Amino acid sequence: MEALKNYKLSMREKTGYAMGDLACNLIYTTVCTYLLFFYTNVYGLPAEIVATMFLVVRVMDAVVDPIVGTFVDKHTFKYGKFRPYLLYGAFPFAVLGILCFSTPELTEGASIIYAYATYIGLSLVYTTINIPYGALTAAMTRDNKEVVSMTSIRMLCANLGGLIVSFGIPVLVTMISGSYTGEESRFGWQVTMGLYSVIGALLLLYCFSQTKERIQIDPSNDEKLRFTDVFKQFKVNRPLVVLSLFFIILFGMMAVMNSIGTYFITYNCNRPDLIQWYGLIGTLPAFFLLPLVPTFNKLVGKINLLRISLVLGIIGCAVTYAVPAENISLVLIARFIGSCGIIVAGGFMWALIPETIEYGEYKTGKRLSGMIYAIIGFFFKFGLALGGIVPGFMLARFGYVANAVQTPEALQGILLTTTIIPILFLAVAFIDICFYGLDDKRYHEVVTELERRHNAEKVQEGEATLATSTL
Repeated sequence: MEALKNYKLSMREKTGYAMGDLACNLIYTTVCTYLLFFYTNVYGLPAEIVATMFLVVRVMDAVVDPIVGTFVDKHTFKYGKFRPYLLYGAFPFAVLGILCFSTPELTEGASIIYAYATYIGLSLVYTTINIPYGALTAAMTRDNKEVVSMTSIRMLCANLGGLIVSFGIPVLVTMISGSYTGEESRFGWQVTMGLYSVIGALLLLYCFSQTKERIQIDPSNDEKLRFTDVFKQFKVNRPLVVLSLFFIILFGMMAVMNSIGTYFITYNCNRPDLIQWYGLIGTLPAFFLLPLVPTFNKLVGKINLLRISLVLGIIGCAVTYAVPAENISLVLIARFIGSCGIIVAGGFMWALIPETIEYGEYKTGKRLSGMIYAIIGFFFKFGLALGGIVPGFMLARFGYVANAVQTPEALQGILLTTTIIPILFLAVAFIDICFYGLDDKRYHEVVTELERRHNAEKVQEGEATLATSTL
């Protein structure tokens, strides 16, 4: 491995890297936010069938993600260790995104099989792109300030993608088909997803062209890696364990809120015309808060920053539960308050992943960038899948019927899923992050020790080369 330099990155490269997350969000956030609604209200599949499908695919990810992470860590190609996956995965990702929102005329059984096949395919391709994309951060620089800065830009673009999805999808589908629900909207969903998928693929190619892998790994490190190293990380890398749990909890909560939001505004608030605005308010705080995250981090520290953010999220959900759903002004204000906290927590946590990679190398002597991002990626995707699993089962439990007037019981189920369940998620996340343990002082000690080890290895290599040449 080359010297552990703290490379400074240009704004162009940081922005180019961030385009990768914008690309992924245009496609995968659409899946996480609208696929449950699409399957139940457009394609006509039962909610419990869809929820089960989301769960099955996440179980599959538990097996696939570590395998992909191990493969990424053990192989280097012409364009590097991580960047080639952006190049070669862009087109399949776009095609499968379109297929997920296509509705061929099939029997119910065949429709379920088609839904499974396309969603599994999309999830597999997303895994092979997202794991190396995330690991690319640690290959570009080891400077923690640069990582936080790059992550802030990345999360800004990710939330821009979320905004384009939450606001743009219902608007475009309605413009094309005249409605965003029912069989008559099928063509609109397919065309809209086609547009988003093509743009996403082009942005992945741009990300590939603008980034550079500077932290080169010694090939001998690849040879030492084993699949079982994943399990060792969970034994010795407590920050990784805490962060993994934090990912599934927080992104599970976010996915549940995003997925159920369409139902809440449509049925509880009886304002389907405000769906895009509800989504907009949920994303808007990102554009003025995320650029300030590095400053917030300096002022209060990373753990306190996360705690404050989680409390804001709890307050927003509690207010939503307390106020009448027909009071749309208060509902939107509560949405804004909660989103301010959730967006900061959800954006900042990505900056902690490189720390867990360094800590894992410090504890084991092996640098497992791909494997660790595979671990995080699995928990991230499982959290996102909860946006289909939890609302799907809750809708079925409380008697939801698609495209119909809902019973008081069904409305109560939607309200609980929108508010109380996210509050429980946020409370558990608050407890979990208290055990992270890797503060700025400790992280500096870890990086210093890694540099010392590397310098000692260089000296030994130099002495060995000199002795060989003398002989």
